[in-house]
Parts: sequence; C-alpha cells; structure tokens
Amino acid sequence: MLKGKYGLVVGVANSQSIAAGCARAFAGAGADLALTYLNERALPHVRPVAEDIGAAALLPLDLAQEGALEAVFDDIRGRWGRLDFLLHSVAFCPKEDLHGRVTDCSAAGFAQAMDISCHSFLRMARLAEPLMTAGGSLMTVSYYGAEKVVDHYNIMGPVKAALEACTRHVAAELGPQGIRANVLSPGPIATRAASGIDHFDALIEDARTRAPERRLVTIDEVGAVAAFLASDAASGVTGTVTHIDGGRHVRM
Repeated sequence: MLKGKYGLVVGVANSQSIAAGCARAFAGAGADLALTYLNERALPHVRPVAEDIGAAALLPLDLAQEGALEAVFDDIRGRWGRLDFLLHSVAFCPKEDLHGRVTDCSAAGFAQAMDISCHSFLRMARLAEPLMTAGGSLMTVSYYGAEKVVDHYNIMGPVKAALEACTRHVAAELGPQGIRANVLSPGPIATRAASGIDHFDALIEDARTRAPERRLVTIDEVGAVAAFLASDAASGVTGTVTHIDGGRHVRM
C-alpha cells in the first residue's frame, strides 16, 4: 500500500507511543521512513523502534532549537529528493499550566504549548510542500478534548482545537497541489506523553466505560488508520478529523 513511498515520522518517544504504532504500520505497508528523536536522553528509547522497522534515518529534532527542523528536511532532500507523507505527533505544555485552569494559563505557557503542539505542524507543512512534488499526505494527532471540555485536559483542549483548525486551512491551501492534510483523533492511550495529564487514570476509565465498544484503542489501530491516510487509497480524503476511539466521541 505504501511501497515506493517516503515518509517522515516526528514524535516517537518510545515503543509505546502513538507515533511508534504509526511507524510500524507505515513500514509494514512498505514505506521507507525517517524518524526523529528529541535529544540524547531520548535516543536509547527511540533507536530500538527505528531498528525494528528498518528506518532509513534517525535524526535529532528539538523543535525549540532554531534550525533543527530545517536540518531534518535538508537531510530528507539530500537523501530522497522528495517526501510522500509526514506524521506530526508532538505536543508539549509546561506542567504548571497543563495542570491549572485554562483561565489561569500563563502567557508564556500558552505560547510554548501553541508553538510546539500546533505551529510546528505549520512549519513542517511549509517545509514539506516543495518536497511533495507529486502530492502527499500530512497528518497530525489530536484528541476529543479539542471538541468538548474534557476534565483535566485543560489548556491542551484549546491548543488541539487550534491544531485541528490549522489542519483544515492547510488542506484548503495545499489541496490544489495534491497535498492532503488530516487529523488523527485517538481515544486516550497510556503513553509517556499522556501520563503528564492530571488524573489521567480517570480519563482512561471514562473512555473504557463510555465508549460504545467498551474498550480502549491501541497504537496499532491508530497506525492502521494513519497508513490508510498516507496511501493513495485515501486520495479523496482531506481536511478531516478521524476518530479512532471505539466511538467515545459520540457520547457527551
């Protein structure tokens, strides 16, 4: 399904992260991949994922470091000369702002959360555009808390809402070039990133009991949807939010 395609996966933290599940699905479908890692401390957790899927490249990327993202795309340009799909699966908010009320969020915390979690997707889209000469697929990761108020998701709700809105604009602007942009919206999954959310165990239990399927979804299920959206089979799908949450989003 993805044989002969080149993809970039940003946001693998370890083998249990959503991005890792997507990377496995992309590789299983035949894609050649480049993965990124945050820093030297993260590298031992990301390298096994890259080795397991036979990634062509494992590149450092700290989105807060000037020039780091451009260096990743320079490597891809020199390595492959093009890019067919991209997964943006990164989010960050300072703990003191993430655990507080939206009303009380600091200007600095809000700006940092928006920059890393939202604006970085726009930066990636802009850099990917000239490499997607034959069209392509841009994907990012959100959550139901972007649509409704979810207890303890706090400031990440507005931030993810902005990310979803930005994705729609990217879809409209890059659509004439055959570049699609879509949002994956998984249910809560016990990842390292999610563990930073206050009372995350309660959120997990809510999803388990209120989802029509009465269960949590897996990173492999998210990966299967991501692989579809990266493929030509999804050529008519853009600007959408795809829920992979066992139906949790249909209930208040």
